[in-house]
Amino acid sequence: MATESLTAPALAVVLLLACAGKPPTSLGLHGSALSPCPASPNCVSSDATDPSHEVMPFELAMPAPEAWQIARSAVSSLPRTVVVTQTPDYLHAECSSALFSFVDDLELQLRAPERRIAVRSASRLGYGDLGVNRARVEELRALLVDAGVVR
Repeated sequence: MATESLTAPALAVVLLLACAGKPPTSLGLHGSALSPCPASPNCVSSDATDPSHEVMPFELAMPAPEAWQIARSAVSSLPRTVVVTQTPDYLHAECSSALFSFVDDLELQLRAPERRIAVRSASRLGYGDLGVNRARVEELRALLVDAGVVR
């Protein structure tokens, strides 16, 4: 009996940890752009050209260095979000869902000469996302608009 009671919780932990998935190898910058979205509807990107995946980039309303610093802080303030990688012009964060701890990847790229920040948010697992990635990008946009960072 004791072995059976230990097995079920251990199995539950393993299953929940599997919801995180492995980070895609395609993350990061590809030339001057973020990774393209897959055909599935669980990704949005300001580099996408099709309406189902496209979101607008963040158009800067202040100097790029200051905007980038505030944008990085705003990402860190998102619930259940951990910044994994930061460079002078790129940020990758992992965002976990409240239920089941599914992990999505949020990426930002500062494009100072264009006075904008490119953004991409994608689920690691599954096909659909119930609009979670688009909502995350728009929540971040609202935070940055309120802070006077973007228009």
